Amino acid sequence: MLNPQRSLSELPKMSAASQVERAVLEEEFNWLLKEEVHAVLKQLQDVLKEASRRFSMPTPGLESQLKQENFILGSSTMDQVKGVLTLQGEALTQADINLKVAKSSQVLHFQFREDKMWKLQQDARNHVNQALWLLGSRDESYHFKTGAEVNKLMDAVMLQLTRARNRLTTPASMTLPELATSGLMKMFTPPMPGDVMVNFYINLSKLCLTVYQLHVLPPNTTKNYRPAGSSVLHNPGAMFELNNNRFEVSHVHKVECVVPWLNDTLVFFTISLQLCQQLKDKISVFSSFWNYRPF
Repeated sequence: MLNPQRSLSELPKMSAASQVERAVLEEEFNWLLKEEVHAVLKQLQDVLKEASRRFSMPTPGLESQLKQENFILGSSTMDQVKGVLTLQGEALTQADINLKVAKSSQVLHFQFREDKMWKLQQDARNHVNQALWLLGSRDESYHFKTGAEVNKLMDAVMLQLTRARNRLTTPASMTLPELATSGLMKMFTPPMPGDVMVNFYINLSKLCLTVYQLHVLPPNTTKNYRPAGSSVLHNPGAMFELNNNRFEVSHVHKVECVVPWLNDTLVFFTISLQLCQQLKDKISVFSSFWNYRPF
């Protein structure tokens, strides 16, 4: 239990010491708001500009300025699908695919039409650009007045970065009818036959191609029809209906290739999120002191 007389006699000393400490912390906090916050914003912009550069798209007439990269699709467990993909920035400008049809020796060959390209991840690029816009809206001449103001900006930037990262780490689910009617199916020459569907998607640092072979279910079939829901990867036996016809997936072939710059981009997102969190943590240290009342 505290001695009342000792506590009262030491109160002026403790108050004076507390006031000095508070003055020092206020000076440090003002320096943080004026100098360090802008230094972190500059770091974030530099890192995210590198990430954004990875999502470059070929510009008509200037395609040669973006390096073309060829990637071989493969799988350690099957050879029914083989192919070569050509990337320019985030654009898949050519896909050359060979499909060995199940239960026959026939090999089907498809490639992108010359007037078509597939964008790897436009949503991720949009989120990165939105984060850059948020950071650019507070240039070096801007003076942050409170920690809450900095936290609000960091939260907004982190939201965009998390969404961008999720676009690369969490492939979109699709139903089989959505796949069958997607624009991707209209990009090939010769046109895909009615019993073949394809889908491209990104999973972390890999670009994946899934090929589905289908067969039509007879109208009078006694097979229990259960339409499949939405999924990243559908399994053999999955069923769906399209244009009054019912189909069942008979074979699924998945091949993939590693795209190094996708991994670089994920690293940039991680670094940026860490920078944002570290700045928020520093703000929190000061905030906890302001909220502390010793007497």
